Amino acid sequence: MRVSRHFRLNRDQESLDFLDVNVNRDLPVFVDPVAIRSLETEWGQDCVHLLQDYFQEVLKAIRSADHDRAKGLLACLNERNEFHIGFSKHESRGRALGKVSAEDIWKSLVRSKAAETALLEDLEDSVLFVDGIGPDKLSDAVCNIIRRPLIAYTQQACNYYGIKLEAEVNSGPLWDSKEKEWSSTLIRLPVTKAGPLILLPKIIVRAQQSYRFGQFYQHYLLPTLQQHHLSINSDLVRVLKSKKNKGGRRVYKKDLADRYGNDKLAAAKATIEHPEALTKFRQDKRRDRSRPLDHSAFAEIENVPVPNFVKLVENVRALKPGKDQAQAYEDAIEKLLTAVLYPSLCSPIKQSPLHEGRKRIDITYVNAAKEGFFYWLAQKYPAPHIFVECKNYGKEIGNPELDQLTGRFSPSRGQVGLLVVRSIENRELLIKRCKDAATDQRGFVLVLEDADLLDFATKRNELLKGNGVSGFGDTGLYRQFRNLVF
Repeated sequence: MRVSRHFRLNRDQESLDFLDVNVNRDLPVFVDPVAIRSLETEWGQDCVHLLQDYFQEVLKAIRSADHDRAKGLLACLNERNEFHIGFSKHESRGRALGKVSAEDIWKSLVRSKAAETALLEDLEDSVLFVDGIGPDKLSDAVCNIIRRPLIAYTQQACNYYGIKLEAEVNSGPLWDSKEKEWSSTLIRLPVTKAGPLILLPKIIVRAQQSYRFGQFYQHYLLPTLQQHHLSINSDLVRVLKSKKNKGGRRVYKKDLADRYGNDKLAAAKATIEHPEALTKFRQDKRRDRSRPLDHSAFAEIENVPVPNFVKLVENVRALKPGKDQAQAYEDAIEKLLTAVLYPSLCSPIKQSPLHEGRKRIDITYVNAAKEGFFYWLAQKYPAPHIFVECKNYGKEIGNPELDQLTGRFSPSRGQVGLLVVRSIENRELLIKRCKDAATDQRGFVLVLEDADLLDFATKRNELLKGNGVSGFGDTGLYRQFRNLVF
């Protein structure tokens, strides 16, 4: 049973910001620290700080031979079941570092030359050089280290979606970056028959980790060693005798594996001697943006049909214009936009207060785009957040509605918003009003009516089927924005 069904949210994965896990079993996905590092948000940076601080404290203890402290720090990454992700085939068990496993990991860290040198910088490096650390254990370790911000996210999500929070729930170990110690407290969390539940933003989960030992070893370390042996003309260099390649020189990966070894300890030793392999690997990982799982991937993992965005538009169009259904309209628009604009926009907040509550925004999204229109937008204009105002009017939209939205803008919060309306009688006039606002430096307002939402949804459905063309121009948003600035 999924979280959405257990708590009767009347939503599916596509319209939820968090990962809709099974409350009894694990979903075969992982939290990727590289994905967390790519988040240019305060929440993401908080997580990165905790990961770096904890791992450096572990390395500090090992390098100073304070092994009791190192083992104690590792042992607090104990096995817990609140996250419900990973490889467990039956009931969720967690695969983080318990006391027995912590002893093994400590031994591997002590043996590894990587821990003695500056080779290990971030937690994900341990996947490359430390025995016993694989994708599942790395993911669970990350979840435990960033437990505090994940709890804060869970509480916010529960308040947003109406999930009941139980009081006096044990938090589990919380890393304190000031005291450099683990602590725990009693908090409020959702609870099922399987126990407490901590929700994960779906934008940070992946089907596989970015850092993988096999990929680094085969495609970075061995090629580096091949070039090294060719340059010194070592005994591993073979001169080819075939007619096609006669006189050519080659170093075979199998020969390198036999000489250097093919396990993580051997890889650490070889990488210390040839750090350029790791430098190139890290550079490529930074350039290759860690892309969130899309709707099709979630549907395949969860064994459910792909979402039908047009159905979400039909739910909007079924509502009658007017004040009586204004709240239902706002809810329906949020469900639709959360689904259609994922993964570019995430972390929706409805009725977010500004200026000590004197102003409110219908819906606020975090702009986390790594490609497409909203990514392009954030590179050129202040757009860390995208604001949405929903007007379930049966009348023409005028300057008061535009002024209401632009009054929410600021250089720090963002200066781009969507004005979502039922229909537009005189679109040309409304666009001129939006252009006036842009010319007067009051911000950029893009207008979407029911027909635009249907076009949006139809094109996203085509993308899911593999028939559409991805890019920021196919939605019409770029075209409309361009009309505001040219």
